[in-house]
Amino acid sequence: MPQTVLITGASSGIGRATARLFAQRGAVLVLLARGREALEATAAEVRAEGAADVVVCPADVLDEDALRTAVEGTVQRFGSLDVVVHAAQVVAYGRIEEVPREVFERVVDTALHGTANLARVVLPQFRRQGEGHLVIVSSLLASVTTPLMGSYITAKWGQLGLIRVLQQETRDVPGIHVSAVAPGGVNTPIYSQAGSYIGLKGRPPIPIYSPERVARSVVARLDRPRRLVQSGFANPVVILGFRLFPAVYDALVGPLLRVFALADDQRTPPTEGNVFESRPAGNAEKGRWHGIP
Repeated sequence: MPQTVLITGASSGIGRATARLFAQRGAVLVLLARGREALEATAAEVRAEGAADVVVCPADVLDEDALRTAVEGTVQRFGSLDVVVHAAQVVAYGRIEEVPREVFERVVDTALHGTANLARVVLPQFRRQGEGHLVIVSSLLASVTTPLMGSYITAKWGQLGLIRVLQQETRDVPGIHVSAVAPGGVNTPIYSQAGSYIGLKGRPPIPIYSPERVARSVVARLDRPRRLVQSGFANPVVILGFRLFPAVYDALVGPLLRVFALADDQRTPPTEGNVFESRPAGNAEKGRWHGIP
């Protein structure tokens, strides 16, 4: 029997790449994101890649009722839900004092409350089955900090704490696995789609990885569940510097971010980007940079 896999954030970036990889394994795919147009594009791709079946479910992870409907519909149609990959996220750039409160809160809510909402509807089904994999896409920025990304860092630090609690609370069912994958810079559209209040759009910091590389790490968690996997060879070095040499790290991180993580050729007026709603024209698996495969 093919695995039944539900993926949030499936219309773009890592979520879209992960859907393609599962399709190549012949999985049944349930694709979630806010916009139907980009989801249908993903669905066409994964059908061509060999997915056993594909269901498109436009839904925001902040809508718990919509998530519950998707999960219940999946189980009713296919009999079980084997894997859930949570890749939905939005980003906003700017100093804490510059990012509007509602934008800041939406970025945090998407990661924190979105993850909690998903867990509330997925884990009871896993318990009924006695098994299931929940893989959450975290970030290097769940373990370090940088200026101008305070809302995203707050979101990811909170999300990682929630992930660890979920891992502890599911220990009573050995067949349930909650894993986290933390990429560094990835060649996806999330940077150009982000809200920005600094006059520039973002870009992935070097080293830049392909979304397929992160997707492989996500899929690998089914055979090797892990509390947290750093998907990027530079991540442990950055984390070590943050923890052992905080004064040096703080002195360097701002200038390095401006050089390597902001796109000087992409000026922009203040914008909320796709923080509140999907912008289909900007959705794609890859961004405009080259990623290490």
